[in-house]
Amino acid sequence: MEIKKTSLNKLHQDNKAKFVEFAGYEMPIQYSKGIVEEHKFTRSNAGIFDVSHMGQLYIYGDDKLTDDLEKIFPLDLKNLRQNCSKYSFLMNDNAGIYDDLIITKIEKGYLIILNAACKDNDFKILSNLLKDKYEMVLDDQRSLIAIQGPKSVEILNKIIDGVEKLNFMTGNWFDYKDTKVFATRSGYTGEDGFEISIKNELAEEFTQFLIENGAQLIGLGARDTLRLEAGLCLYGHELDTEKTPIEANLKWAISKERISNGGFVGSEKIMKEIKEGTSKIRVGIKPEGRLIAREKTKIFNEAEKPIGEVTSGTYGPSVNGPIAMGYIDKEFSKIDTKILLEVRGKKHSASICGLPFYKKSYVKGVN
Repeated sequence: MEIKKTSLNKLHQDNKAKFVEFAGYEMPIQYSKGIVEEHKFTRSNAGIFDVSHMGQLYIYGDDKLTDDLEKIFPLDLKNLRQNCSKYSFLMNDNAGIYDDLIITKIEKGYLIILNAACKDNDFKILSNLLKDKYEMVLDDQRSLIAIQGPKSVEILNKIIDGVEKLNFMTGNWFDYKDTKVFATRSGYTGEDGFEISIKNELAEEFTQFLIENGAQLIGLGARDTLRLEAGLCLYGHELDTEKTPIEANLKWAISKERISNGGFVGSEKIMKEIKEGTSKIRVGIKPEGRLIAREKTKIFNEAEKPIGEVTSGTYGPSVNGPIAMGYIDKEFSKIDTKILLEVRGKKHSASICGLPFYKKSYVKGVN
């Protein structure tokens, strides 16, 4: 299969990006300064992330669309205000996760941001569940650019007047170059920031403006270390069809009224797990010393009995030490429980810790 390129590919090349193939796209993993410096710059200033490989799915319909989407997603969409967003997941009947996503109520419908590797399958699943009753557009004519970090609002407001009025997990259409861009105050780094949906032909000059005003391009490598420090899940690592939202410690993302009423795909399993508990759970892990425990690292209790597996692990530049997340038998999930991690045939000490590793810095508001 031919590897796809985003509208910012030339800009990445001009800025000496090192590329990798990711979800069928040629994507920048890092630039010349390296992952750690890119990570630190995002935390202290403003980083630009090309997330145009992700799916922008528009679904248009009347009030019946909201009813039909509530049969799929565990959200109270009827009470979601226009231009407000919620984190959620697309599940199978057994509450296994096909994808995690952000759904925003827009005029005449919804905008759903899907993971790049899942977007085509998600489209098929949703088309089938909605019985092709509604107009669905997986829009590849628009790029998606994220700007994240404490300086992001100041920089972005120079080019899109009014974005500073957005609260976390809200969005709106804004004027730009005789066209409209859709900006939401959201992101995947634990920092204040925005994601901007913009026509492909305008993406490069828009991004260049952000660079000229102090932001820097950041690759997928730092995006991963930033999200892991913030305790955020990555599909294909912490989430897949073998894991449920309750096991993933994501009960908070299910609307309370939907927990009691059910009626969505996977609801029977969800309600059963809430009532009876789960055998495994996602936890934060702090290895001792400088040990990096990567994905698939086996986890043992102190009696050296296997109790789980690491799903993501790295060095956290903002916490100056190794961090990891994984799934373990629930009886060992209490904070400060001592565990062992097997790396290169040797077992090393670690402990269970709370999430996030790094305090999230979002702009709070009512939505």
